[in-house]
Amino acid sequence: MTADAPFRQLRGRLKAQAPLAARSWFRSGGAADWLFVPQDAEDLASALRQCPPDMPVTVLGACSNVIIRDGGLPGLTIRLAGGFANIETNGDGLIAGAAALDSSVAETAAQAGMSGFAFLSTIPGSIGGAVCMNAGAYGGDMSSLLDWVDILTHEGFLQRLPASALKMQYRHSSLPEGSIVLRARLKAHGEEDPTAIQQTMQEMRASREASQPLRARTGGSTFRNPEGHKAWELIDAAGCRGLRHGGAQISEKHCNFMLNTGDATSTELEELGEMVRTRVLDKSGISLHWEIKRLGRLLSSASSS
Repeated sequence: MTADAPFRQLRGRLKAQAPLAARSWFRSGGAADWLFVPQDAEDLASALRQCPPDMPVTVLGACSNVIIRDGGLPGLTIRLAGGFANIETNGDGLIAGAAALDSSVAETAAQAGMSGFAFLSTIPGSIGGAVCMNAGAYGGDMSSLLDWVDILTHEGFLQRLPASALKMQYRHSSLPEGSIVLRARLKAHGEEDPTAIQQTMQEMRASREASQPLRARTGGSTFRNPEGHKAWELIDAAGCRGLRHGGAQISEKHCNFMLNTGDATSTELEELGEMVRTRVLDKSGISLHWEIKRLGRLLSSASSS
């Protein structure tokens, strides 16, 4: 810990000007002013209590559905690891840490013969993010599983909230502002033969592999589906399939996916997304809303933020 660190007596790892591009699935973006990997919930609470009131706090999960802007992330960036990835069976469900991968939760549930979790095997993220955005696929979403969630408030206090308090909607949960998900209890829909669950997951993964550019530098679905429409169909109809901007490209395989073809900046990726939004609005009159989160400072404001 450097002498200039704004925090004291933390047990986890704290690093200044920590590069983040390698953590992002797009492989682009700037550095974190401060990157903190807490040892446990108490360590994280200590850091939050020491944060100046005006210091931004950002939590990074698997970084599968984010664009980290080229100017980097201001303030404190938190990455949960270690014990935050624990998964344990709990009666008719599981308790999963925020850093537990969705696919690992699905596998654990399958081995225990718990139904309702299979869709998580296709979501490239972690449970904390899945709760925050009510992640879903193949007809399932987190609102169908969530029993309760443990959070730390922005002030560093622990709270347990029932699922009903989150008012979960399509790709949205109403968590208290500034709060951080620590772990969640997920309740199974019922019991099912583990072999049958594994077969279902294999079919889901094969379908996803066939229709999405999973082996590219991408961030998953770029835009939410507008009510009554599919985002990819609107993008295709607007002539954006394969559209390029610098090193960024709309996928030919699935045009609700953006790709870093090798040297794209986060600025180029975000600008390409806005180009698509404009073309879709002009063509259909429908405004697309980002599903990918865009975090941090634009490069031009990096030195002044």
